[in-house]
Amino acid sequence: MFQKTSFTTLIVGVFVVYVLHTCWVMYGIVYTTPCENPKFENCINPYLAGKPRLQLSIYTALRPNADGGHTLIHKEEDFDVETKFERIVNVSLPKKTCKNGTLYAMVFVHQAGMSPWQDPRQVHLVSQLTTYMIPKPPEVSLISGEEAPQAEQQKRKPKGGDSAVDRPVSHWRSRLTLNVVSEDFVFDGDFLPSDVHRYLRVFQNGKKRMYLPLLFVDELSNRVKDLMEINSTSTELPLTISYDTISLGKLRFWIHMQDAVYSLQQFGFTEKDADEIKGIFVETNLYFLALTFFVAAFHLLFDFLAFKHDISFWKQKKSMVGMSSKAVLWRCFSTIVIFMYLFDEQTSLLVLIPAGIGSMIEVWKVKKAFKIQVIWKGVKPTFIFGKSDESERRTVEYDTLAMKYLSYLLYPMCIGGAVYALVFLRYKSWYSWIINSSVNGVYAFGFLFMLPQLFVNYKFKSVAHLPWKAFMYKAFNTFIDDIFAFIITMPTSHRLACFRDDVVFLVYLYQRWLYPVDKTRMNEYGLSYNEEDKPKGKAHKD
Repeated sequence: MFQKTSFTTLIVGVFVVYVLHTCWVMYGIVYTTPCENPKFENCINPYLAGKPRLQLSIYTALRPNADGGHTLIHKEEDFDVETKFERIVNVSLPKKTCKNGTLYAMVFVHQAGMSPWQDPRQVHLVSQLTTYMIPKPPEVSLISGEEAPQAEQQKRKPKGGDSAVDRPVSHWRSRLTLNVVSEDFVFDGDFLPSDVHRYLRVFQNGKKRMYLPLLFVDELSNRVKDLMEINSTSTELPLTISYDTISLGKLRFWIHMQDAVYSLQQFGFTEKDADEIKGIFVETNLYFLALTFFVAAFHLLFDFLAFKHDISFWKQKKSMVGMSSKAVLWRCFSTIVIFMYLFDEQTSLLVLIPAGIGSMIEVWKVKKAFKIQVIWKGVKPTFIFGKSDESERRTVEYDTLAMKYLSYLLYPMCIGGAVYALVFLRYKSWYSWIINSSVNGVYAFGFLFMLPQLFVNYKFKSVAHLPWKAFMYKAFNTFIDDIFAFIITMPTSHRLACFRDDVVFLVYLYQRWLYPVDKTRMNEYGLSYNEEDKPKGKAHKD
């Protein structure tokens, strides 16, 4: 017991140090040390403090260095840094871009009335206006065979030698979001932040060192929903140019988040995975975003502790008295279905691998619950099921009775939902329909499979057989999921799934209060207090 407690304490201690370190790092990002004496030679003063006349010019080019030519698509002649605006321009696409090529935007902030190519005091950034993505596979109605409009368009497009579904194609980023730091911040050359350094252009103006406007292209605002597929018939596409000011603290934070998303993509995150992370930053208030970081950290801690105690519980479990084996079997089935669904949706390996590990653990629990032994005779396995005692047989009877009542409600709803989806929705294949119908059943009716355990608790008038430590950590995570349901954009069905678990958890707590501790009943390891207190040696007569 001491070793377990010390290990848990160590994990909690590491977690506290991690949270404090994160807070310190975040403070260092948001707060930048200013130069105390602006007249000091090492201070770097803002060029914008002199209120210069500026112009914003945006060009397109086939190469990031404009080698091969460039085309002006928009300019703001009287560019006021403090004025927010949004413009929609139509961009003519070169033939190479239409043939699965790329296109870049070159954004200049320079002196008004002067060409940016000749202005020594110009700042510019290059952003890619196209990205490569595998197009969504065509979906058809499995009953009528009718194709979706998108599928019909893909069918008409020339595909060459490869399938359009298998190879990435060029997509148009229809939004270009620009920011300039408007505050007159004086940097200290000795404490210049490394993240801002790459955006900082410094020049000598007499005895003063000055920096040009801090221009930033917000890549986090490029969402998958704004992408448009480019084909050979696309000659002109719209581009929404959005501009707003940004504070220095937010700029530094955005640079770090943008770099983090880029690193995740290098580690295997798809455009879709990265888009979900971008949605957290772009569509969430900064205060809620800070709350999200703390909530996510606690979620990770409780996940680890719940996993640790759950494995420890099942490793020592020898009896299934009071435990719903049907609920264990359902959890195994649901995790496998979710894993197959993620695999069918071509989810990133960083998401798929943990789901696969979770599925294998649930299979191991089923083996423990049903006392299954596997004996190999060559390459042919033989499965032997263990025998149950009288108490376990009573548990199975109650469990079967609960599932019988539950099936009257569950099966018609699942079958009805699957038939509705088959008639009115479109899928890539019959396999896709089966997996989607199964995972929708898991999300919509999964909480019903927690009810047999409640019924077994009611019949035994006991909850001591449950893994309460792991259960409480999972319950904390349920409440954390409720917070995420308000903060993060997610499907309505998944949001409702977060709140439905709360109801079952409250019933469990009510049963915990209703059935107080009785030393004659079994605990979570299949032992009673009286059995633990019995002397282990041989009995003797006085």
